[in-house]
Amino acid sequence: MGQTIEKQRVQGPGSGLGGNWRVIVKNDDHNTFDHVARTLARYIPGVTIAVGYDYADRIHNSGQAIVWSGQREVAELYWEQLQGAGLTMAPLEQG
Repeated sequence: MGQTIEKQRVQGPGSGLGGNWRVIVKNDDHNTFDHVARTLARYIPGVTIAVGYDYADRIHNSGQAIVWSGQREVAELYWEQLQGAGLTMAPLEQG
């Protein structure tokens, strides 16, 4: 019979199969800063309208921004809600 060898963890929690998934909003030519800010504040916990405007500015200037990261199921929900509200979304990324 073989012996079981326990390996030491080299990465922190959340780095295994589940990991963190990134919700990324991309810049487009049809959403206003106001719509982006208010939509992010409506659907992403902890995002105020002021923070939403910061994200909108980042999206506009760099082409995209990670607006949330965490568990896949929750990321999928936020991604669908933001897309349903008309934001331009990048595919979910595992990070």
